[in-house]
Amino acid sequence: MTDLSVWTEGQQPSGGRQHRRRKKKDRRGGFAVALSLVLVLLVVGGGSVLVFGGAAKLKDMLHSTSAGDYPGPGSGSVQIEVVSGQSVAGIARTLKAKDVIKTVDAFLQLANAEPDSSSVQPGFYAFKKKMSAGDALATLLDPSSRIQARVTLPEGLRLDETLKKLAKDGKLRLADLEKQLKNPKALGLPDYAKGNSEGFLFPATYDVAPDATAETALKQLFKAYATAANKAGVTRTNRSPYDIVIIASLVEAEARRPQDFGKVARVVYNRLAKGMPLQFDSTVNYALNADKQIVTNQDLGVDSPYNTYKHTGLPPGPINSPGLAALQAAVNPTAGGWLYFVTTNPKTGETKFATTYADFLKYKAELQSNQ
Repeated sequence: MTDLSVWTEGQQPSGGRQHRRRKKKDRRGGFAVALSLVLVLLVVGGGSVLVFGGAAKLKDMLHSTSAGDYPGPGSGSVQIEVVSGQSVAGIARTLKAKDVIKTVDAFLQLANAEPDSSSVQPGFYAFKKKMSAGDALATLLDPSSRIQARVTLPEGLRLDETLKKLAKDGKLRLADLEKQLKNPKALGLPDYAKGNSEGFLFPATYDVAPDATAETALKQLFKAYATAANKAGVTRTNRSPYDIVIIASLVEAEARRPQDFGKVARVVYNRLAKGMPLQFDSTVNYALNADKQIVTNQDLGVDSPYNTYKHTGLPPGPINSPGLAALQAAVNPTAGGWLYFVTTNPKTGETKFATTYADFLKYKAELQSNQ
């Protein structure tokens, strides 16, 4: 089985929270041979010309390659898996076993002359049978040859939203995902999560291999969370790691701009320290399983431990899946004495922070004038 490849926030798509994508190269040109002249192997792609020292040496190489190679282009289709850490020789043997190439030697002679062959990414690739060694190598170096589904899970999705998107875009059954989550600890959910998967299916872009199952997919999401949590230092604070994830989920829901993440986290800490209710609309929306821009007075009366208007302290669990920036903000909030914040301009996300209730009311009036 092949794990999902994963790209984390702030990184370009590659493979593994990374593989560098290389520009598509066309190396399907083949060989031009004039044995009466100095022999040159021309590989088209990136403009490089590789000249091998010694006509006799090159003559021998070309003779052995052509004798041990299919003319191509091949026919039919076959799926090959390149596993993580597999050597070029190992890949060649797999290709030979599946009758993609005629001989291992013919493939290795070309691969040894191509620097990019050492960085073939793990995954599944679509080949034809009886391809030339050159065409087979070109297929491996062409990112579009990889067979995969791509799933992007944005920051701030709730658990049910994450599962639906993972099922749809990853070509997995929602029922299988839900069944696997009945035992999340076996999938990698940390002990401090108290058996609650909400907040721990990490938001990122994933490549889903054709043989991926609900189990392998969810394991990779939990693994990505563990990597991000370690980077953010979630377990290296005075608060419990679970509280950190809860706070990060609040930051993810409430902050509109990256520069405000640390300030929103500070407001959470300041209000908790003073015994003030958080009074976050995002937690009311979670209690209602809604996504309202403006909650009503009736909404604020919802009977739920997630209603932070009625209950002081943190809600009992995360309200979404926070990204790395939110986790980092929860671990290292910006220094300040703010107790309030208002997104005064919903279109731009401009948010103002206040230490006094009077300033809060002023910013609230500014918001109402912009609506």
